[in-house]
Amino acid sequence: MRRLLIIAIALIGVLGVATAVAVAAGRPGLDGAVSAPASTDATVTYEPTAGATNVSPATPVTVRADGGTLDQIALRDPQGDPVEGQLNADRTAWTASEPLDYDTVYTWSGRATGADNVPVPVEGTVSTVAPRDTVRGTLNIGDDRTVGVAAPIEIQFDTTVQDKAAVEKALKVTTSRPVEGAWAWLPDENGGSRIHWRPKQYWPSGTKVDVDAPLLGVPFGGGDYGRENLSTSFTIGRAQVVKADTKSFQMVVMRDGKQAASYPASYGLASDPNRNTRSGIHVVSEKFTDKRMTSAQYGYDVQEKWAVRMSNNGEFIHANPASASAQGSSNVTHGCVNLSLADAKAYYDTALYGDPVEVTGTPVQLSPADGDISDWTIPWEQWKGMSAL
Repeated sequence: MRRLLIIAIALIGVLGVATAVAVAAGRPGLDGAVSAPASTDATVTYEPTAGATNVSPATPVTVRADGGTLDQIALRDPQGDPVEGQLNADRTAWTASEPLDYDTVYTWSGRATGADNVPVPVEGTVSTVAPRDTVRGTLNIGDDRTVGVAAPIEIQFDTTVQDKAAVEKALKVTTSRPVEGAWAWLPDENGGSRIHWRPKQYWPSGTKVDVDAPLLGVPFGGGDYGRENLSTSFTIGRAQVVKADTKSFQMVVMRDGKQAASYPASYGLASDPNRNTRSGIHVVSEKFTDKRMTSAQYGYDVQEKWAVRMSNNGEFIHANPASASAQGSSNVTHGCVNLSLADAKAYYDTALYGDPVEVTGTPVQLSPADGDISDWTIPWEQWKGMSAL
């Protein structure tokens, strides 16, 4: 009996060892259960994948350690300079915080370490696209400016944009209050494409406007890409609108819906179509304390004071003592709005970029041929149809 008991105990011990070995190896034990050993290795993943080529410089670049943490991470250009970036709080991901350069091979370095303390190398390369050329864009309104209620947002490009839809998709206008507006591609100026955004109606006074144009890495077509990101933030000022009825011989300034001033004026000579002041919504674009004005056709070369440009076809609001006797009674100018010295100075001091000047009473209409800010001569439905989207 004692011998049988010893044999039974020995068998139980052998079976227990076998079960432990089976569980440790991840194989079924006597009860059929399976237990796999937990991995303690770190796994490294890249976005974009390691070895990626033709990557846009604007593509987010990240390396992650699954099941571990990162250490001594760097993404370096061929000169060894590191790209700026940050680790997250638990050190499981590093993300570049600045855009990459075009046509550059970047190299990863560093390591990831799991619970087994065995380092896994962070390695490989990321190569950015090599553009045929980069396209420069210029915004017309700078940061923190205050502009008038008819001001368009303009981006002028230094070459023709072939993929207008791709560029337009990247553009965003954000306003502090609801404003309906749209982008439109206008005829190329100075050898380059241009796109304008304007509201359906004049901007509401006091609106804060943010423009974001992240164009770096955007394909412009034909192998061209955007050179850099653009942005601006500005404010719409008081609603100042000039009412310029040529038949009244007055120039009336309305401010926030109330008449602020009325000045005796002389407009373009009605009997000469080339001298008519164009009817339509002009937009103040710049102003000069002194402006030289010349015309080979009409043979004059004069210096005028307090000149406010309202179109690029040569139309200004300015002082002209030579037409003083006609101001308030007849139209004799070459298309400009003539005021007295005192009245021109008073108006000049109030004028902002983007103020509308509404000319009425002449048979010749303002058109896109009259300058680069002809936005308000285009009906709204036609304007929306000039979008590439």
